[in-house]
Amino acid sequence: MVQFRKTRIVCVSDTHGYSPAESGFNLPPGDVLIHAGDLSNRGTRSELERTFRWIGEADYEVKIVVAGNHDVSLDAEFYADHGSHFHGDAAARATNASSIDIVKKFEDTSTSSIFLNHESAVIKLRRPDGPHTTFKVFGSPYSRFFGLWAFGYSSSSEDGDRLWRQIPPDTDVLVTHTPPLGLCDRQPGEATSTDTPKSGGGMYGCKRLLQALGEVRPMLAVCGHVHEGRGYQRVMWNQDDDGSASPMTTYVEPLPPTNSKKQNLIDLTGKKQRALENMSSYAARPNLLQGSDVHANRRLRKETCIVNAAIMARSWPYTSGKAFNRPIVVDINLPVWDDASV
Repeated sequence: MVQFRKTRIVCVSDTHGYSPAESGFNLPPGDVLIHAGDLSNRGTRSELERTFRWIGEADYEVKIVVAGNHDVSLDAEFYADHGSHFHGDAAARATNASSIDIVKKFEDTSTSSIFLNHESAVIKLRRPDGPHTTFKVFGSPYSRFFGLWAFGYSSSSEDGDRLWRQIPPDTDVLVTHTPPLGLCDRQPGEATSTDTPKSGGGMYGCKRLLQALGEVRPMLAVCGHVHEGRGYQRVMWNQDDDGSASPMTTYVEPLPPTNSKKQNLIDLTGKKQRALENMSSYAARPNLLQGSDVHANRRLRKETCIVNAAIMARSWPYTSGKAFNRPIVVDINLPVWDDASV
């Protein structure tokens, strides 16, 4: 009989080179820290070193990080072609092109420091005083091309499908820099239901990612990218087993305002808010989640909580000045692992 235990996941994104001290927020206690990309503003080595330093020093058992479109020097192919646009002369480009070794140093510091570049990891929390839980995470830095930025892909169905079909079906926690279309992705201005954002406002998320979410149905999906889309939505998926990615219903309760000192907590355990209706891959393993019974997977995974954890509250050019959000804290019931079954 699989046991479940509350696990606290602290979510941030889009810090753009700012540390918690510089942007005026505290990192609340938790078991896992997730950063969903845009670690820097222009991908300089100094920005990335500073960000990976404070993340590495943060007191969490596991720290999971993906890059974002502003982290240009971490996209080697993109930087080889476009580095001069950001960092000028050859000497500066050579310095910043070596930024990838910062990632290696971050991961070498501790087995609990994990950088995901469109790949998965299985997490097992082991601290004696921790929850001793497990989950599978997939992390990706990609977002649709919109200007000259890194880790981009076109809005064509082929590019998006190719990327997001690589999310394993047994993913419990999904970390993507981009949000899915229509969920935590709105900027102020004119809204649109198309997959192409309009200047001045609308929905900036990815339709193909939304479709993948409707198929995989992870417990938690953490993103950023669209600063004004910060917040969360709980999605109850269509249960007709027809492969539709259309959410049946969405639910959201407003988080405290930016200037509030209250913790930005989402409770998915059932203690303060309704418990999440989703069976983790570990607990559902006997139900062939990894096998061909896709319909059984969908029946066990009725709901996903999508969190846009952008710390930077406004987008460039910051006409109203810069403002910063607090981290979003997620309490979620995850299965307790044991060596006999993992």
